[in-house]
Amino acid sequence: MEKRADLKSKKLEVLLWSIALPGFGQLLNRKYMKGFVLIGLEFLVNVMGNFNTIIVLSFNMKIEEAIAQTNYLWLMFYPCLYFFAIWDAYKDAGGGEKPFAYLPLVFSAYFVTVGLIFSPTFTIFGVYIGPMWLPILFLPIGLSVGALIRKVLVKIYEKSSG
Repeated sequence: MEKRADLKSKKLEVLLWSIALPGFGQLLNRKYMKGFVLIGLEFLVNVMGNFNTIIVLSFNMKIEEAIAQTNYLWLMFYPCLYFFAIWDAYKDAGGGEKPFAYLPLVFSAYFVTVGLIFSPTFTIFGVYIGPMWLPILFLPIGLSVGALIRKVLVKIYEKSSG
């Protein structure tokens, strides 16, 4: 029982560090080259997309300034890089063994990217949501769509093999 708890703890540790910074989970999994490449890519995309500036402006509710500072051509790489790094680290730690387990994170990357694309023009009651908050609002949609598609595919494959 303790060994199972240790494995779950390791998977959670890797998952949480990957959420904190892409590449950290890979370092914990001793995949050093992959980890340093992901950290380097994260810094490159972050700096070129002005992401830290966008985060600070968004938390201070300066959404129009955040939109003006956003380099969309660079920042659009971020969601796929981010969710891939999370998935990869989790998988290397022994997670994601169920069929199609990757789909919620894949669709999260897709929907967060779509949220980013629409962020300079999308408003709710005339208020801009911005390039940080709108993608975050699209995250649960991506997770849900991915989970639903996973569920459908699992049922289809269970019927065809049963």
